[in-house]
Amino acid sequence: MWNKDGIHWFVYLASAVFGLTAGMFLSYKAALLAVGCVAFCTLPAFFFECRRKRKLRALALDMDRLLHGDYRVRFKNYEEGETEVVANELAKITDTLQTQAEKLRNEKKYLADSIADISHQIRTPLTALNLTLETMGGREAADPLGGEAGFGEEYALRLKQAKQLTHRIEWLIEALLKLSKLDAGTVEFVRETVTVEKLIRDAAKPFGILMDLRGQTLDTKKVMRDAAFTGDLAWSTEAVGNILKNCIEHTAEGGLISVAACENAIYTEIVVEDNGEGFDPQDLPHLFERFYKGRNSSGNSVGIGLALTRAILLVQNGTICAENRREGGARFLIRIYKGIV
Repeated sequence: MWNKDGIHWFVYLASAVFGLTAGMFLSYKAALLAVGCVAFCTLPAFFFECRRKRKLRALALDMDRLLHGDYRVRFKNYEEGETEVVANELAKITDTLQTQAEKLRNEKKYLADSIADISHQIRTPLTALNLTLETMGGREAADPLGGEAGFGEEYALRLKQAKQLTHRIEWLIEALLKLSKLDAGTVEFVRETVTVEKLIRDAAKPFGILMDLRGQTLDTKKVMRDAAFTGDLAWSTEAVGNILKNCIEHTAEGGLISVAACENAIYTEIVVEDNGEGFDPQDLPHLFERFYKGRNSSGNSVGIGLALTRAILLVQNGTICAENRREGGARFLIRIYKGIV
């Protein structure tokens, strides 16, 4: 199919050919005059048309650079003409977008700083509360049967619940602080070679005792020995640790959690699976949304762990998705792509 420019030039050339043919039937002088007129009209028009298209192509390339985050583009460099009108409007849009983006960055930074200040303020009474609970635990241990002080099994249970709640508050504060820093772009990620074997080992270490108590097994036999990617080990450990924690909580005692990993020329892939209860189909589109609690989530869940995992992976040029296994249970698929982040 021809575009409008093609049709325009076709009509123009057809008219020129018709004029030449008609001139040849009249006389050779008329034909030469027609050739001269056609050349005089065609060559400048062709020159200016090529120049116009070059400007439009350059403008399109500048727009593409702008869409990919290069705000150094200056549309004011274009000369007068039809491209100048478009370039002026694009310059206005660019300035508006830059102003809004800068305002948004400042707001995110302010929010991150505010959350950090609040977190530091909350940590002080939490630390004092933890010390008080430890002191109360020491008193209960000194008189486990109750005695005159009234200690006993109910006291020990309440004390345990209080400790769990304080630990939960501390974790929530840390997670919110990390999320806010990621949003504000104030986190500097280290770019180093991260081996998947070490990543899984470090991520699973905090859950070793819990898995032993629940009789759960972590299978890493399918992790490719040399599989690696370029990223930040500490933050990646946080991301994978949240996934393992989710699998542990939703897998029954004696269950199996398996990790597989491979690497190719495009990405490094990590797959975490369990043989637990899996996801409710209605939860799958929302699992990585902040503060979303699935229908099968535990009472202690606040819906922030998987959202934090996704945010960490995105910064490192990675993706994550979740699905149900055919055999039953959940599957998390992580891909960290190669290239400049």
